[in-house]
Amino acid sequence: MAQRVDAKRAARPAPGRATPLKFSLWTLFGFLVLSLDQATKFWFERAFDPGDIHPVLPGFNLVLAHNYGAAFSFLAEMGGWQRWVLSAFALVVVFVVLRMLWRHNARFLFSLSLTLIGAGALGNLCDRMASGYVIDFLDFYWRNWHWPAFNVADIAICMGAAGIVIDEFRHVNKEK
Repeated sequence: MAQRVDAKRAARPAPGRATPLKFSLWTLFGFLVLSLDQATKFWFERAFDPGDIHPVLPGFNLVLAHNYGAAFSFLAEMGGWQRWVLSAFALVVVFVVLRMLWRHNARFLFSLSLTLIGAGALGNLCDRMASGYVIDFLDFYWRNWHWPAFNVADIAICMGAAGIVIDEFRHVNKEK
């Protein structure tokens, strides 16, 4: 009887260990984030014309903007080559995220952060490949100063980056 119990324990992965099931669950969550990103962009592309501004609250508008560059429209006026360089970079990011997620999917915050970054990168990559630009629609401002418009994928990437930093600080503090 003791051998059967030990065999069952050996068959189960140890808590905190990366598993294919955890990897699958994280990729499913990433697909949901990607789907939300693409659904919102699809809706805004059909409901708004580029440049339309729809005030929602003081300091917040909905707009439709086409970003041909990277974050904050960096490289937007470079003639088109940036589409391919940024797409290649996004593919590398997604590949690295998937590899890291496969190895470390038991670390909750780290895995959540990787998943958000990967889903966001893939969401903006889909736009770039389909249209040549990224669709942005959230516009925050104060007086005449407007933060560059952004989207769900950008939010996911920023939240993921913040999560990586927080996870690293937590990990470093545990080592002390």
